[in-house]
Amino acid sequence: MSEHLYLDKKVTNHRKVLHEIAELGRKEVKTAAYIRKKLDEMGVEYDKWLETGTAGMIKGKNPKRTIAFRADIDGLMTENGVQHLCGHDGHTSILLGLIEYVNDHKENLNDNIVFIFQPAEEGPGGAEALVKEGILKHYGVDQIYGLHIYPEIPEGKVGIREGYFLSQIGDFEIDIYGKSAHGAYPQNGKDAVVIFSTLIQALQSVVSRNVGPLENGVLSIGKVDGGSRRNIVAEHVHMEGTIRCFKPEIYKLMKERLNTISKGVADAYDCEIKVTIRDDYHPVNNDKKLYQEFMEAAGDRAVILDPLMISEDFSYYQEEVPGIFFMLGSRNEEKGYTNGLHNLKFNFDEKIFMNALDMYISLLEYKGSIK
Repeated sequence: MSEHLYLDKKVTNHRKVLHEIAELGRKEVKTAAYIRKKLDEMGVEYDKWLETGTAGMIKGKNPKRTIAFRADIDGLMTENGVQHLCGHDGHTSILLGLIEYVNDHKENLNDNIVFIFQPAEEGPGGAEALVKEGILKHYGVDQIYGLHIYPEIPEGKVGIREGYFLSQIGDFEIDIYGKSAHGAYPQNGKDAVVIFSTLIQALQSVVSRNVGPLENGVLSIGKVDGGSRRNIVAEHVHMEGTIRCFKPEIYKLMKERLNTISKGVADAYDCEIKVTIRDDYHPVNNDKKLYQEFMEAAGDRAVILDPLMISEDFSYYQEEVPGIFFMLGSRNEEKGYTNGLHNLKFNFDEKIFMNALDMYISLLEYKGSIK
């Protein structure tokens, strides 16, 4: 059996096992055990991080740099329980395959290769915790790479963009506290539903009238809950939403406007409005020099994508060292692999694993990290 077919079979088998043991962030006990078992079988040393995280280094003969590769390992909660509907089982399988390839070719390895199996990308955010624990400094990482399976571009392609690529994200909750009254006597109450209708319209001006037309920003309200009965003036309305953009200054502006508008509506209606904003992941920002190297190594496989309003905590690594994050095409209309991430029908052809490995290996060869 050729090396290519042998590796393909092993990586595919990794995914079959990992897909069946999907676990929530920081609870990936079975997943971590499987990863460590496979590393033991390869004879590759590793360290445990954040209990379920795993990382280590394969040293090169004449290292000029230390290059890290990261995979996220957690699943997500769905109506059918915890499942892998964001491709993390694939990401983990790909990194295990890369480790096996590099380990089998150590005699040709010049630079140091670090691998990071990160818990909790779906939340509460494993990358930030690993960075705070000093994982990059511990291994002396100079640059880092990561990928995400992506059904919006076809198999065989990789999607990327220089600079800001994936958005910063913040989640917010707004509680409107009015005064209850009988629906026949609305003058005796403060209708939280009416106040809500004013507020939700006003918030739509945050992007359209405060963010410049050449900038990017999104404010979306996805959940509203309020009132108790059709003939009772609502005392309370709760709403939840998200803000997304790329530049930190735009993010700050959107937060300020959200708070200012909410306060103004509260003053106008003589009621209390409480705003809670939770800052989540920072924007993924691809390094210019590494981007140029990536494009040279990728050749005609590369597709330049528009900035995407999805988010990824890979950004925390990039704030410490130069990094590249790219999308691995998985779209195959003939086989029906077209459903989006987090969709209950999301799936892909496992042959894309070798596309990812070929990309990683081409990159290492282009850099002279491996012969």
